[in-house]
Amino acid sequence: MCSSCTDICCSRRSRKPFDMEICRRKDEIEVSELDPFLAELLRQIPTSTNPEGVLAAEQRLFSPPADPNEAEICAEWKLYVKPELRQLFQTATETVAADLEQLSGNEKTFTNRTLRIPSKHAEAWLSALNQARLVIVAKYSFTDGELCDHYRSPIGSRRDLSLFQVNFYGFLQEFILRELDGWETPPDN
Repeated sequence: MCSSCTDICCSRRSRKPFDMEICRRKDEIEVSELDPFLAELLRQIPTSTNPEGVLAAEQRLFSPPADPNEAEICAEWKLYVKPELRQLFQTATETVAADLEQLSGNEKTFTNRTLRIPSKHAEAWLSALNQARLVIVAKYSFTDGELCDHYRSPIGSRRDLSLFQVNFYGFLQEFILRELDGWETPPDN
């Protein structure tokens, strides 16, 4: 393991832990030793970014820049900014979806246990992970207390799984941000 690698172990009570290793290697972020469960959560990122049918998610992703009483500013934002923002979100999601093709297959046929994210895709990953987190949080109306409870276990419902997903995506964002900060400094290997 290189000095910039992090071993991750996520566990649920009465179930085996989920493992992976994440590190920067040259000009990529490498997520390896992926458990099929975590690989499936990664594959769900593009779908999770879609706010359709969840008004709170749509409002969170595309919140106007001013009070609704500021009609002119809000109208201009809706006309000029919102479409561009929607396009930026879509492009980021498409980039992530293309990177995730490395993890094709289901749990029974899961053979590639490594995901490589080129450094030039890091911003797209941050955007898509953020979108997914915002949509999931809005969809399930998670409270601040729930979002801060990183020791919640076991995963017993779709809501619990979604909270785990939000935290997992947040961890990935944190790692990518840390690596972006140090990208000018080459890693040890």
